[in-house]
Amino acid sequence: MAESVELPGRLAILPFRNKVLLPGAIIRIRCTSPSSVKLVEQELWQREEKGIIGILPVRDAAVEAPSAGSTSSAGNRCTLSRGGTNLGERSSKTQEETSDSHKLGGKNQQEVIHWHNRGVAARALHLSRGVEKPSGRVTYIVVLEGLCRFSVQELSTRGTYYTARITPLEMAKAEMDQVEQDPDFVALSRQFKATAMELISVLEQKQKTGGRTKVLLETVPVHKLADIFVASFEINFEEQLCMLDSVDVKVRLSKATELVDRHLQSIRVAEKITQKVEGQLSKSQKEFLLRQQMRAIKEELGDNDDEEDDVAALERKMQDAGMPANIWKHAQRELRRLKKMQPQQPGYNSSRVYLELLADLPWQTASEERELDLKAAKERLDIDHYGLTKVKKRIIEYLAVRKLKPDARGPVLCFVGPPGVGKTSLASSIAAALGRKFIRISLGGVKDEADIRGHRRTYIGSMPGRLIDGLKRVGVCNPVMLLDEIDKTGSDVRGDPASALLEVLDPEQNKTFNDHYLNLPFDLSKVIFVATANRVQPIPPALLDRMEVIELPGYTPEEKLRIAMRHLLPRVLDQHGLSFDFLQIPEAMVKLVIQRYTREAGVRNLERNLAALARAAAVRVAERDHAVPLTKDVQRLDSPLLDGRLADEAEVEMEVIPIGVDNHDISNAFRVASPFIVDETMLEK
Repeated sequence: MAESVELPGRLAILPFRNKVLLPGAIIRIRCTSPSSVKLVEQELWQREEKGIIGILPVRDAAVEAPSAGSTSSAGNRCTLSRGGTNLGERSSKTQEETSDSHKLGGKNQQEVIHWHNRGVAARALHLSRGVEKPSGRVTYIVVLEGLCRFSVQELSTRGTYYTARITPLEMAKAEMDQVEQDPDFVALSRQFKATAMELISVLEQKQKTGGRTKVLLETVPVHKLADIFVASFEINFEEQLCMLDSVDVKVRLSKATELVDRHLQSIRVAEKITQKVEGQLSKSQKEFLLRQQMRAIKEELGDNDDEEDDVAALERKMQDAGMPANIWKHAQRELRRLKKMQPQQPGYNSSRVYLELLADLPWQTASEERELDLKAAKERLDIDHYGLTKVKKRIIEYLAVRKLKPDARGPVLCFVGPPGVGKTSLASSIAAALGRKFIRISLGGVKDEADIRGHRRTYIGSMPGRLIDGLKRVGVCNPVMLLDEIDKTGSDVRGDPASALLEVLDPEQNKTFNDHYLNLPFDLSKVIFVATANRVQPIPPALLDRMEVIELPGYTPEEKLRIAMRHLLPRVLDQHGLSFDFLQIPEAMVKLVIQRYTREAGVRNLERNLAALARAAAVRVAERDHAVPLTKDVQRLDSPLLDGRLADEAEVEMEVIPIGVDNHDISNAFRVASPFIVDETMLEK
């Protein structure tokens, strides 16, 4: 404890920006600016006895509400470390903070600095000198102890630093003895000591220290204890100035009691939060300690309205999903379980994904069917498909029944035919005619029953079956669902997918389809199922019995020719950046390709062969900048059309018109160009 000292009439002043040193506190500063180094050298280093300087708070005009720890650089700089004492060990332990020293003249004359009119005299306890490398700048580390308050009467400069004429503000011993007899002072002293003892007890439980601090309560005068206790914890700059200005000991004790009590309450709140968190944690849940502390803090503040924004959003989404009553009851039970879990728990993510699936499924959402126009549907089928009279007639019959009785349970249509005859596109046309969304489920190569019914949630990485997942993606409960390649399913030790489809395709059972992952009944009766297969034989009899088989025979050569001229050729030219103005393939050429180079029921190979001719023509067109007559002798069409030659002795004509000329030049090219003869030899190149 600093004893009473007699202060000189003038002191060298070291300014602290936005900081306050109270009597009894110990600070450690590192002086690097020229003005502060000069002050330390002349006032402290060169003197044999312990020197005394004044510490004066300053504040920039731009700083309206400065807080502890805020720093800025203006003029001479001084880095400060404040003695944060552990009450009983304040003379041996320090904690670092920063401050700045300033000049009021010179380069920074325009910067307005507010000097406080009261400060604290400080005595140097320790000095050490150092030299920075490579600049060679001299620095000092000074340990100072606050002694007593003073008032500034006049501020002047001495070289590069400041001095001030001061007046001590401490009471004389006789005056202090008289104040100590005041009943108000005695009551304030008792209240302060009781609060301080309570704080010491709390700190002693936390830090297992406090014996030396209790000695202070018994040996140090209470008006000096007030400064020591307040200096031991963080308060803002305004409260520090208020404490510094409390010259009257009664006001000082009252203010110190308020600050110490507030610090005590903050420690108790922190302890309450910690105890609440630790009581809820188990050994396997220590990793989310910080999250629990945040939750407890919000509860103490009463600010927990947005505690679970994501879960609340999920709950609102579930409320808008239109679930049936029994499903909603189950979902609420799962949601309550999710709210009690922490995100780090093993089952949290799986429960959340499950609830998101329940919210995303179209329990009541359906496509609005427009009024069926059978004439328009028939025209659409004729535009999209050539031939297939029997098949289109059956589809029109199906649509007519749907028009007369929309809620009728129609049969499951199964289109059976060779590849490339238009089975998939027929199902898409049905969806377009009904005004419903279309979804395709590929069953080729499926051997696991879980692909249809889903995995049970007990397994890691479990997911719903393809049917439920498809309904989630399409977003309506009444789409047209195509079960493609239903004859390609297999069976092994994991189950038989064809057997799982029995429930799906049975109108009496699919009202309560039970997916293993969902584990709840889902109504599939509004879904229109259409299946496709290449052969009937691999389909199990029980599954075949639930479907109406419609066979699609292969196309005749004449039908292929019409399909190629109406559908395939325009599509091929568009895909290769060509048009009929640049490439013309007569019917004879297409007929030759059908007869010699394709032998299939569908038209896929025919489309590939026409694409081969288009690619070869595209090369010739792209290489030419001007129209050039094409003759049999000088022009050769390199086409990869040779793998499937089936007949001999035929030739056709084909004209190629290069890009890069206008329409007038194209017409002239047609008039002057010799027809290009594509014979059998050229097709094989």
